[in-house]
Amino acid sequence: MNTLQSFSLVAIPPEDEALRAPVRAFLQSALHGVPPAVRARSWMGFDADFSRALGRQGWIGLTLPTAYGGAGRSSFARFVLLEELLAAGAPVSAHWIADRQTAPLILRYGTEAQRAFFVPRIARGELFTSIGMSEPDTGSDLASVRSRAVPTATGWRLNGRKIWTTNAHRAHYMCTLVRTSGMPEDRHKGLSQLLVDMALPGVTVRPIRDLSGDGHFCEVLFEDVELPADALVGEEGAGWQQVTAELAFERSGPERIYSSLVLAEAWLAELRQSAAPAASVQVIAGRIAARMAVLRAMSLAVAEQLGRGLDPAFEASLVKDLGTEFEQAIPGWIEEAFDAPGHPVPSVGLLQTLAYVTQLAPSFSLRGGTRQIMRGIIARGLGVR
Repeated sequence: MNTLQSFSLVAIPPEDEALRAPVRAFLQSALHGVPPAVRARSWMGFDADFSRALGRQGWIGLTLPTAYGGAGRSSFARFVLLEELLAAGAPVSAHWIADRQTAPLILRYGTEAQRAFFVPRIARGELFTSIGMSEPDTGSDLASVRSRAVPTATGWRLNGRKIWTTNAHRAHYMCTLVRTSGMPEDRHKGLSQLLVDMALPGVTVRPIRDLSGDGHFCEVLFEDVELPADALVGEEGAGWQQVTAELAFERSGPERIYSSLVLAEAWLAELRQSAAPAASVQVIAGRIAARMAVLRAMSLAVAEQLGRGLDPAFEASLVKDLGTEFEQAIPGWIEEAFDAPGHPVPSVGLLQTLAYVTQLAPSFSLRGGTRQIMRGIIARGLGVR
């Protein structure tokens, strides 16, 4: 089969589509009166109370097994939930990483004790995690990580430094990729994943301010951090294979399309209240809708493959690369529309939303792997690398 034919057209089953109405009703109540400039922070919006309320609804860990506190639903149900959360601009940042990556990772590679401790707490919105992958001087080249854990009589002693770690200052645990044997020159060999209690002595977290003034990204230092033996996830030395599988969850969802959607919705809402917009403005609105439709269909195809237990690394990378390019283009298109003849004067709220998304947009193609990394994976999938 041609590689690109793996993007088959799929539809959301009726039983999963039925989830949309109660989620939408919950969000209309929970986010009533929250302005677009705040809702545009959805990805970065940290609200532990909101996450716990979502957990009480059974909407964290939607695809996780019921035996561990999940809902046992399909990947399509999770797709519907994510669409509604992001379209409304819900503050998902507190539980986001634990739900999407850490819980599935522990279920797949962890011990029974790790599953029993972590997964139910994650599903209730009580335990938040961060992901420690990037390091200074290595960036997205994860095979070059230098942070190192050495065996001790009781477990592991960890030293090293991580950077660009989202919400490390608020997370209860970090799932971090470190070297447990060999040297950085060994590349994919000798890497392991460890669960680090962020309250342990020797852990220092320094938030880093971004262009918008927020401090979500962090630098994390580990200085002689003593970890128990059961901090290890999976097999010692198998970290590279585990991280590769984990990243498919991070790169595949609709979150790679909807980062600028609150801005687009706010703009369209003001446009609908005006007289017939100029043809050039209609072209921009149509461009957003058309590209969104194609990307959504591609993301649904990836969700279907994940639901079948496949590893759609190529497909997920293609959706992420095209999706982040789309998200980054939206603020520029809308700013261009402001100059069209007869365009209504944008409200202060819309301008604030545009300013925030414009400042944050450069990060869209960094998080979850840079554009260069994605295109390398795509090239391999096409057989040209």
